[in-house]
Amino acid sequence: MSDPRLLVIPKRLAGVKKIYPIMSSKGGVGKTIISTLLALTSSSLGCKTGLLDLDFTNPSTHIVLGVNPWEQEIIEEKGIIPQLVHGIKYLSITIFTRENPTPMRGEAVVNAFRELLAITQWGELDSLFIDTPPGISDEHLELLTYLGDKLEVVIVATPSPLAIKSVERLAEILLEGNYKIAGLVENMSDKPKLQKLAENLRIDYLGNIPYVKDIDEKIGNIELLRKTPIWEKVLEIVNRLLGNK
Repeated sequence: MSDPRLLVIPKRLAGVKKIYPIMSSKGGVGKTIISTLLALTSSSLGCKTGLLDLDFTNPSTHIVLGVNPWEQEIIEEKGIIPQLVHGIKYLSITIFTRENPTPMRGEAVVNAFRELLAITQWGELDSLFIDTPPGISDEHLELLTYLGDKLEVVIVATPSPLAIKSVERLAEILLEGNYKIAGLVENMSDKPKLQKLAENLRIDYLGNIPYVKDIDEKIGNIELLRKTPIWEKVLEIVNRLLGNK
């Protein structure tokens, strides 16, 4: 018997125009910061925006946003209503787990994913950005399988040789599955170095984001993040995603 939640999820997301999973082939590329800033800059342009943290074992978008999980309130109204944080609709598993570790694998991950999407009332959104774990795991396969029509994957990479090889593999998997790739974001790079890679993979190069050495001191403070060159670069990328440039 099929999971009834799979019939509910499309209804919950019916009002969402575009879904952007932010993916990376390996950890340590700054994907969470990029995911969060993409949502924040999108909202700053007047778009109805959501952010979902889909990293169940290591959620961290709340740290970038400066959200204290212990102060999050679960608002129920025929489902769970995402919090409004800095102008975006925001949901993370930390609303249920707080800061407690939640090691999961296999069927437990699939169940958590389906349950979270089946109970969440996103309402009307122009864009829903999703911070995903590194690599291709159960969460990604669920997204790609059941939400394919609205998905446009954003790949984040750094210009290191290891990252480049990993990006090639990730892009090949997505392209072979006929999944739409919105483009490649090059992070922690003062100059564009992955344009040729994107061209060879036949995907759009969305732009490069410079390395900011004191970025850790600004995480959790949105006003400080707005003053970094990262914000302006992410804003340019969002405009490209939205077709404004």
